Amino acid sequence: MKFMQVRNATARIEYGGKRILIDPVLAEKGAYPAFAGTVNQHLRNPLVDLPVPVETLLEVDAVIVTHTHLDHWDEAAKNRIPKDIPIFAQNDKDAAGLKEAGFTAVTVLTELTGFAGITLIKTSGQHGSDAAMAKLGDRLGEVCGVVLQHPDEKTLYLAGDTVWNRHVADALQKYAPGVIVLNCGDAQIIGIGSIIMGKEDVYEVYKAAPDATIIATHMEAMNHAVLSRKELRDFLKGNGMIQRVLVPEDGETCEV
Repeated sequence: MKFMQVRNATARIEYGGKRILIDPVLAEKGAYPAFAGTVNQHLRNPLVDLPVPVETLLEVDAVIVTHTHLDHWDEAAKNRIPKDIPIFAQNDKDAAGLKEAGFTAVTVLTELTGFAGITLIKTSGQHGSDAAMAKLGDRLGEVCGVVLQHPDEKTLYLAGDTVWNRHVADALQKYAPGVIVLNCGDAQIIGIGSIIMGKEDVYEVYKAAPDATIIATHMEAMNHAVLSRKELRDFLKGNGMIQRVLVPEDGETCEV
């Protein structure tokens, strides 16, 4: 298994002999304004350039879109990705949007979706605390994670845009993943707080999955993410966690 950190939540995974692109955002640096109501309104998204050419990212066998917020799926991806590539969406609403954009091989993820010998399992998540969802649930919307299984690979769990909660704890207990990818840039909405994991959430996952390797992603690429790689690494070192938690730079590949 190889996990290439691209930018923000965008990643390319080599798994079970296939290459899968996760949550592609392909626009140039600064293409979009800051997210409304979030911190660092003076910044434009993405904050950084892609570390590799778009053409390299398009050399894949499938695409997974965990949800269609702009930091997980953008117009550039919609325009650049081949329309006949297999693409997996979290629900009928997202799938309909992808089909309207011209994609012809769209599948809605279930608890048992097959692709080329790989089992894809949709998991649930929550894009913020209960209080955040009560105030901004319509905006934060539905999100998902995905578990990947293959006879020749460790079980991989992409938690998606969620905070630490029962959804994540249940997935860890049920699937016992060997590798866990966490969106942990601690994105913040003013007056609401965190809407994805921060360092304390990483610590909770670390304790709940004592045999797993954790990969930190969704960092240093969008205006509302406040947890830096340095701060996370310092936290990991201070808590004796650095051996099992990887914090790759954009463009870096982890073999796990």
